[in-house]
Amino acid sequence: MFSNLGLFKGLACPDHGSCSRSHCLFSHSPNIPQPRALILPVPSLSLEKGKGLEKPKSSVVPAKRPAIASPTKGSPGSAEPPRKTQKVGPIQRPLAVSSAIQRAESGAPILRVNAAQSQVPIPVRQTMLQTLYNHFLVLYDHILPAYPTLASEHALKQEDEVYKKSIKLTYRNAVIQCVATLKRRPLPTSINHPSVGTEGEIAARAEAQNALTSLQLSGDLLEALIHPVSMLQDWGYFVDIPPGEGGSKPSMEGKIAKCDRCVQYFIVKRMEEADNCIYHWGKPQVTRVGGEKTRIYTCCSRPVADSEGCSHGPHVFYESAPDDLHSRHAFSRLLPSNVDNTMHDVVALDCEMVYTTGGMRVARVSLVDGSGKEIFDQLVRLDDDVHVIDYNTRFSGITPENHATAVLTLASIRTTLDSLINSNTILIGHALDNDLKTLRIIHHRCIDTALLFPHRAGPPYRRSLKDLVREKLGRMIQTGDASEGHSSIEDASATLDLVRWYILNKQKSAVQSGFGMT
Repeated sequence: MFSNLGLFKGLACPDHGSCSRSHCLFSHSPNIPQPRALILPVPSLSLEKGKGLEKPKSSVVPAKRPAIASPTKGSPGSAEPPRKTQKVGPIQRPLAVSSAIQRAESGAPILRVNAAQSQVPIPVRQTMLQTLYNHFLVLYDHILPAYPTLASEHALKQEDEVYKKSIKLTYRNAVIQCVATLKRRPLPTSINHPSVGTEGEIAARAEAQNALTSLQLSGDLLEALIHPVSMLQDWGYFVDIPPGEGGSKPSMEGKIAKCDRCVQYFIVKRMEEADNCIYHWGKPQVTRVGGEKTRIYTCCSRPVADSEGCSHGPHVFYESAPDDLHSRHAFSRLLPSNVDNTMHDVVALDCEMVYTTGGMRVARVSLVDGSGKEIFDQLVRLDDDVHVIDYNTRFSGITPENHATAVLTLASIRTTLDSLINSNTILIGHALDNDLKTLRIIHHRCIDTALLFPHRAGPPYRRSLKDLVREKLGRMIQTGDASEGHSSIEDASATLDLVRWYILNKQKSAVQSGFGMT
């Protein structure tokens, strides 16, 4: 036993004289007063006149609050089962992505997201968005004047891409890595440059382009896409050589013709002597102004009802009748096929034209083969009796300076083409009938992207090559200004890629659905 420390010697034993403990901890001395009995107050009820029982005036605060009984399963008045017995699915937190673009005073876009749905704090994301925006400004320095909102749009898209692929702990580092990638990009000089876009957009374009370029177009692969001769005829193709002597009237100089621009009759004169014409170079299109449909010109947005033009230039004329075209320069067919392996089985063709005293004549011819490689690109010198009225540089890209370097006439160009293509070659183009007419070629094995991708309004309407390339291939062509015009090599390559896209998408889907039906 341990020794007693005597801590309770100052307290009287509660058992007094009846204590039977041999070694009691308490004191048994008579001089120490006995402990008092603990008396608790008992509440009493009082009656007041005119009232029943009243709550006690002095109450004791309970030690604990009474627990509120939760309704049990099947108990009356319970609106829903107990929380523990409810079946709930996994909690799915929606992604907080940006919506409309709103600009801060600094010009950077502002995130419009729900903070409760964002795993990363909004101030952090806004700071990272500002960083991305600043680097897109530097990257797009040369093209921002033409596309002022491009940096804001791509900064928002890029931040959204990084956020969706990251978690809270990796978000900052992912943005930093993206900024480092932006710094390594070459500065774009046009909207169609490979450096334009977010990381995801560039990767998607590269993947799609690799799929296109890896597809080698051959005659066997394209045989099913060749348009029937009857279809070509319905779309304005010449399928037979017009009657009469070809090339008997090469020029209309000094004669009366109807202006293709202002629809007025004029005397045909070469460029140095031509009379002035006021016209609209754009096409009329239907738009809504004040809730009403109105036709306006794409060049100046003026109503078609306004007779005054927006541009000045010489009077020009355009001929479409087979006999007239044949009389300016004779039509002929490509040479028949032979065993010569140097002939190409597939080529994409595009031409650029200028207005002359002999109507619209070819000024540049470009061909690419089935792999997309350029095989021919030459300027065409006009015949001796034919003179330029207007180079139409806005669309043709032909200028007096570069056209002056042309050496080969159309007859020489045709001779060169006979060494590259023949009557068995599949020709690909957009509105190919115009190119064949200006080359004075009769050919039946054609694939026209204007017919592969028809206009929703039906014939004779055709979708533009620029719109098709932007929609199907995700890139821009014909972006040059009035001094640059189009590039026939670029257009020929674009038509080739459209046919590739058609084979990889539409034709493949049609074959798969056919197998599913069987």
